[in-house]
Amino acid sequence: MTDRRRINALMSALIDGTFGCLDGAAETINARWGRGVCKGTLSKKLSLQLDWTLSDIVALEDAAGRYPVTRMLARRMNDASRSAPSSMLEQAGMISREAGEAVSAILSAEMSAQADSRAEALREVDEAIEALRQAREILESRT
Repeated sequence: MTDRRRINALMSALIDGTFGCLDGAAETINARWGRGVCKGTLSKKLSLQLDWTLSDIVALEDAAGRYPVTRMLARRMNDASRSAPSSMLEQAGMISREAGEAVSAILSAEMSAQADSRAEALREVDEAIEALRQAREILESRT
């Protein structure tokens, strides 16, 4: 599935599961940004005639308190930058670095009410978990 279709599927599920209808989703976006979005525009986005804007995604994810598109994009970035370590010593260093970044991001998110701080913390935690998962795979393959 292309990223465009995946984003659309995630947005459709977010609207159905949280707002129940396009009118509610449109009003949420309008309340957040103070501009006119109507259910017809959202319908065109769901039918892939128009693309979802970043402001639409942010408004609906923040209102729902769930961040499916943000998480998908963070995973996409992680997948592109993932490379296998050449040694367990290198992997241990990666674990240490990722865990430190995760702790720092968690503390920043705790002190901030911004959704992007929470999204960053989630991304950092996922990266630390991935570094640990890779280490486990390496260790299991050696037994």
